[in-house]
Amino acid sequence: MKFISWNVNGIRACVQKGFYDFFKEIDADIFCLQETKMQAGQLEMDTPGYHQYFNYAEKKGYSGTAIFTKKEPLGVTYGIGIEEHDKEGRVITLEFEDYYFITVYTPNSKQQLERLEYRCRWEDDFLAYLKGLEEKKPVIFCGDLNVAHKEIDLKNPKTNHHNAGFTDEEREKFTKLTEEGFIDTFRYFYPDKEGIYSWWSYRFKSREKNAGWRIDYFVTSGSLKDRLEDAKIHTEVMGSDHCPVELDINI
Repeated sequence: MKFISWNVNGIRACVQKGFYDFFKEIDADIFCLQETKMQAGQLEMDTPGYHQYFNYAEKKGYSGTAIFTKKEPLGVTYGIGIEEHDKEGRVITLEFEDYYFITVYTPNSKQQLERLEYRCRWEDDFLAYLKGLEEKKPVIFCGDLNVAHKEIDLKNPKTNHHNAGFTDEEREKFTKLTEEGFIDTFRYFYPDKEGIYSWWSYRFKSREKNAGWRIDYFVTSGSLKDRLEDAKIHTEVMGSDHCPVELDINI
């Protein structure tokens, strides 16, 4: 199975920048989007052969997630069952026979870390949601997690320490995730690989200089470790300030 996740930073803009070319070429079994920035009815997605699921934020032009899957799931859930978190369209869960599949767009802590306290509550609640699902069957989740876990995961760790996405608090929450048995699949395959990022600021020619951050992930339950085949980051794909990430898994 081939799974793809991409923060498109506005799907209506991304479809004008070659989205469908990549979508058709990669031919994923499941293709996920974050930061769709649209409401119901604003765009008809042309994805023949796929079941489509969207979760929209109440606030217009903000957040939002989507999943396109070739195989129809047994069930679909939007959000994590906590009203405070579920207004922003950040989570979609598909249930299949042998696993749960989730796309997530983790809240950004914002400049001056104005949302860091909320972000930490989100992390605790989302982990509890994952663990609840895991009691029934293994979990695969993907998306823009808005954190670079280790110094190797961003170009300039020293100058970005304490900035949103690289605070001690956010990094510790990701460490807790791994301590609970979840696997950062890219680091599982490439523990020491440097200079591979999934997001670059639009400022300062950051992508040209490859001054980026790895903040887009595929994460799985530890019980799926022996089924993992590869993890990829498609740095060559344009159309957003993020690039797509991939998980190949025998499931």
